This record gives sequence, structure tokens and C-alpha cells, in this order.
Amino acid sequence: MNVLLDYLPEFRDGFLGTLAITASAALLALVLGVLIAGFRVSPVPPLRVFGTAWVTVLRNTPLTLLFLVAFFVVPQILFQGASPYVLGTLALGFYTSSFVCEAVRSGISTVPLGQAEAARSLGMSFSQTLRLIVLPQATRTVIPPLSSIIIALTKNSAIAGAFGYGELFNVSKLLNDKGYAIAWIFLWTALAYLVITFAVSGLFRLLERRMGVAR
Repeated sequence: MNVLLDYLPEFRDGFLGTLAITASAALLALVLGVLIAGFRVSPVPPLRVFGTAWVTVLRNTPLTLLFLVAFFVVPQILFQGASPYVLGTLALGFYTSSFVCEAVRSGISTVPLGQAEAARSLGMSFSQTLRLIVLPQATRTVIPPLSSIIIALTKNSAIAGAFGYGELFNVSKLLNDKGYAIAWIFLWTALAYLVITFAVSGLFRLLERRMGVAR
């Protein structure tokens, strides 16, 4: 308990840092994932090829390698002087977007093909059909796997701490370097991650129940 009380500001800042990077990376992953899923089911061949390449490359690349690219290559090319928060968000968001894409694509496949054909017969474009007809129905089946993906994203955010971003793992590493008992440090860190993951799980359960009523 002394470790927590003596370094409560550090644990608080680490907790808020984990929340911040998790939320921003989740938002980026959701936006990119839905967009790439649209590419993967698009009638335009180049978009399908791009979507397939995006998912294949990112899902089969170790996340640590993506962090190395984000922190040591991207600043040399695009974002000079970018903060660890921005670079960590990019690495986590891009990586997670590939999993979101596949979850959304599986949800799209559950929507009867006849509904898309009916929309096209009414003169709706592909983007209108996807946005107004398919995705609202696919969302109901996508919520459970998305919950697991965002929880995995929360735990993956610990890698950002190894690259200098001030989140929970980074705080635990600093305290361990000061000679504090590592078991107690990891206990409080694990409890903090549990709070976040339980909150994410509860939020998605609430969304699932509400979407179930709408159905």
C-alpha cells in the first residue's frame, strides 16, 4: 500500500495516460477498420486489393516492430518532433484497425445479400447501401468481437511505455528501477488495467443490450 500512496500522482498520471492512448487508438482503429472493411467488400478491384494488403501486412507484423517503425522511421519521414503519445496512437491504431476490419467484414457477411440487391435496385450507390443498409445491421453482430479487440488494445498499450510514453507500464518500470518490490508494483498496475478492461467490457455489454432491444 505504501508504494501506491507514496507514488499516487505517478500512478494517477500513468492511469490517465493509459486511458488517453487507449481511447485515441481505439477511435483511430474503429474509423480505419470500418473504412478498410468497406474497401474489402467494394466492387472496385484496386480498393479490394488495398484492403486485403492492409489487413495481411498489419495482422502478420509484430506490434513491437510497428512501434519501432512508428518511433524511429515515421518521424524521419512525416512527423518530425511528434510526441510519444501521437506515435504510440498511430502504431496501436493501425495495428488494431486490421482486426476491427475483419470483425466488421464478418458482420457485413451476416446481412442477407438480398437487402443490398434491393438497395441497388432502388438506385442507391455502393457507399449509400453500405452506410444506410448494411452497416447498421452488421453493427449488432460486431459488438461482441469488438469488445475483445478493444480490451486487447488496452493491454497492448503497455508497449508504449517501453518507448517513453507515460502510461502504467512505464510507471511500474520506473518504480522498479528505484528498487521497490516488483510484486507490489505489478499488483497495483494489474488492478489498474482490470479497472479499465472491466469498464470497456461493461460499456460494450450495455451497447449489446441496447442494440438487442433495437433489433
